[in-house]
Amino acid sequence: MIVVAAGMFAFPLMMAYAAFSDIFTMTIPNKLTLAVGASYFVMAAATGQPLDVVLTHVACGLAVLALAFFMFCMGWMGGGDAKLAAASALWMGFPLSADYLLVASFFGGLLTLAIILARKQPLPPRLIGCAWVERLHDEKTGIPYGVALAAAGLMLYTDTNVWKSLPLT
Repeated sequence: MIVVAAGMFAFPLMMAYAAFSDIFTMTIPNKLTLAVGASYFVMAAATGQPLDVVLTHVACGLAVLALAFFMFCMGWMGGGDAKLAAASALWMGFPLSADYLLVASFFGGLLTLAIILARKQPLPPRLIGCAWVERLHDEKTGIPYGVALAAAGLMLYTDTNVWKSLPLT
């Protein structure tokens, strides 16, 4: 029961950490992405997910990894973002993966638009010298798409099989 109680907060906390890490450093640590993926298996076992369901979630994660790897090769997303998308897709499974990718794309578009508009404005003097703000403001820097992936994952978390299997009552 302790594993389930602690585990129900694992995904949201790790996704929030991924978003903040991407904003402040433009990286998503590999250990964090591995933890997101591994925690799915722990929670799937703890909530009694059938093996066939777990295997379809693995297939979904692999499918999203292939798609994200293609997008990474095309220069459309970063490697950390691609790995986080795949690890998050483990939690979503096929039933939610289209929604997850659509919501992440929507949030990613809003984030991109906001950053592009902000980059067209001069950086306020009080923010000069703040390394992470200067990095985000630099037009040569990419977009921290992990923020959009995290927001989409958090938005859909309560619709996942794992969440629905939690003994909340």
